[in-house]
Amino acid sequence: MKTLRLPLLVILSALCMGALAQEAVIRKNLAERLPSLPPIDEVRKTPVEGLYEVRINQSDIFYTDAQGNHLIQGALIDTRARVNLTEQRIEQLTAVDFRDLPLKDAFTIVRGNGKRKMALFSDPNCGFCKRFERDLLKIDDVTVHVFLYPILGADSVTKSRHIWCAKDKDKAYLDWMLNNVTPPSASCDTTALERNVAFGRKHRIDGTPASFFVDGTRMPGAVGVEQIARKLAEAKP
Repeated sequence: MKTLRLPLLVILSALCMGALAQEAVIRKNLAERLPSLPPIDEVRKTPVEGLYEVRINQSDIFYTDAQGNHLIQGALIDTRARVNLTEQRIEQLTAVDFRDLPLKDAFTIVRGNGKRKMALFSDPNCGFCKRFERDLLKIDDVTVHVFLYPILGADSVTKSRHIWCAKDKDKAYLDWMLNNVTPPSASCDTTALERNVAFGRKHRIDGTPASFFVDGTRMPGAVGVEQIARKLAEAKP
C-alpha cells in the first residue's frame, strides 16, 4: 500500500488558506458585533492554543477566540518564562529606529566628545525630567537630542514655545530645568512642538522623561545615573 505524500508547497498553501479563513471569521464577527471597535490592523495567533491577538490603533492589543465570541483586554503572561508577552509585543510594535527620529524637531546638548548618543522627550514642567537632567550632568561624552514634549498642560506649552524660540535653546532649557530660571518670552514657528506630540502619541510615549537609544530601545522614567551609563555602553546601532 502506497503512502500518499503531499508536496510541502501544497501543505503550506493549505495551512496559509486556513489561517486566512480563520482571520476573516474573526474580523467579520468582531466588526458586526462591535461596530464601535476601530478597524482591525492585524489578527495573529498567540502561543496559547485557540487564542488570537487582535491589534488596533497600531499598537493596542486585545485577544479573542477563534470565532470572535469573546474579546479580552489585559496582559498575556508566560508563567513559565515569567514574561509579560503583551508588554513585550507592545515594545516591539512601538520600537523606534533611532535613524527615524525627526531630529530637526529637537535641539542638541553635547557633553565631552559627544560620541555616545541618545534622545530625550521632556516636558518643562515635569519634576522627574528636572531630576533626570541633573543626573545627565554626571554623564560625559554624550550627545542628547532633546524633544520638547509639552503634555502636562497649557503652561508646559508656553514654556516649550519660549525655549524652542530662544536664540540658545539648550541654554534656555537647562537654565529652567536646573536653576528654575524662567525662559524669556520669544516667538517663532513652533509647529515642531505639535509634531513632537503627534510623534509621541503614535509611538505611545505616555509620560516623561522618555529616552531612546541608538539600538532602538527606549527607557521610560527618571532612572539613575548607573542605568543611563549602562544603557549608553550597551546600545549599539
